[in-house]
Amino acid sequence: MSRSIRFRHVVLLVLVVIAAFLLLMPTKVQPVAWNPPPAPSLTSGVYADNQRLKDVEPVGAGHLEGPEALLLEDSALITGLHDGRLIRTSLDGKFTQVLADTGGRPLGLARHPNGLLVIADGVKGLLSLDAQGRLIPLVTEAKGVPLGFTDDVAIDKSGHYAYFSDASSRFGYGSDGDAIIEHGGDGRLLRYDFQTGKTAVLLDKLEFANGVALGPDESFVLVNETGAYRISRYWLSGPKAGTHDVFIDNLPGMPDNLSFNGENRFWVALYAPRNALLDATAPHPFVRKMIARAMSVLPKPVEKRGFALGLDVQGQVIANLQDGSRDNYSPITTVREYGEWLYFGSLKADHMVRLPLAKALQ
Repeated sequence: MSRSIRFRHVVLLVLVVIAAFLLLMPTKVQPVAWNPPPAPSLTSGVYADNQRLKDVEPVGAGHLEGPEALLLEDSALITGLHDGRLIRTSLDGKFTQVLADTGGRPLGLARHPNGLLVIADGVKGLLSLDAQGRLIPLVTEAKGVPLGFTDDVAIDKSGHYAYFSDASSRFGYGSDGDAIIEHGGDGRLLRYDFQTGKTAVLLDKLEFANGVALGPDESFVLVNETGAYRISRYWLSGPKAGTHDVFIDNLPGMPDNLSFNGENRFWVALYAPRNALLDATAPHPFVRKMIARAMSVLPKPVEKRGFALGLDVQGQVIANLQDGSRDNYSPITTVREYGEWLYFGSLKADHMVRLPLAKALQ
């Protein structure tokens, strides 16, 4: 047999193996067909490409692993890391203190008026950390369904309720890509009552419920739906109490965490711009299942771009912050406004950064 024939046989065998893998490899992912709206332009309009995030500067300790959620208290940053640790670091990074180790993955942080640090942990559920450094489990299930992927948390001013998200009841932390490809609507917005210890389901069938933030006068609570490129609103008071609607739809990227400055602005971290392949294959579950199989062995097709948005209380875009340059800070998964600065955290980066608020709003 000639060398060229043997080579063709080898190539054919490789192609057969790849085809068999893409078609037959067992996967938990069972994609649901849907039709996303056409992605908004990144070349013109309100989401036009820019480099406003190119001026971010490092803040706090470096050489961290995924400083995701963050809080600024007493001129120090508190954040959660990939290895489960919660740390406090001075702004200059010269001082770092380990507060606790959840044994999971802290993704959301909120301070209760009584001093408790409340933690949305992607593995362990909703936890609290007291002044003595004791971790206390608060919620591990709701309505008989275990928390699969606790993601973010916000607490009302009275300290009565914690509003938090369960991104997916089917896919745990680390399987976010599978959950988004499946588009199964198994995310939930939940409310924990500190007085009774009970948890209520406010919204279900959400597409990867992610960031959570209370609005002005706590009249509503917002929840990011990463897999649907939108932010949903649940009304807590007024004539619409108990109902829900869409706060903003057809975002240009995948919304991650969400925060409110307490007055007139929300900040949305976008993990990455939308992926044209995922959008194009959304109506075709068979193809998306093959993509899920491929992603189990190949890197995720995520564009490396720093991306965050500012919204007013009506859901209108008032700030479009991007940086697509080679060494950008991304993926941005947390944005919080404190004083004259915007602080950013990332699920993948090794440090936190900040940007003067004036530059963000110019």
